[in-house]
Amino acid sequence: MRTTRPKADYESREVSELATVTLRSGESQEKLLKRFRKKVQQERVLSDVRKRRFFLSNSEKKRIALRRAKRRQRSRQRRKERRRRRY
Repeated sequence: MRTTRPKADYESREVSELATVTLRSGESQEKLLKRFRKKVQQERVLSDVRKRRFFLSNSEKKRIALRRAKRRQRSRQRRKERRRRRY
């Protein structure tokens, strides 16, 4: 008798609806591919895949978020300075 092992968390997760496109009447394959690429980009499929490629601990996620926030703040400050110099 063979027993099955319980599925790991990552094995049991459902994949959300992926980007799908259907061929319209009179539509070329190139147009269909262009629409598919646009839809994938809009749904941010590839960016999610890149993000989840490696495991990130919560502390590392916080560190990255803090670094991004600081960078965003610096760029806002620079923009503000540029506007101020114009007048």
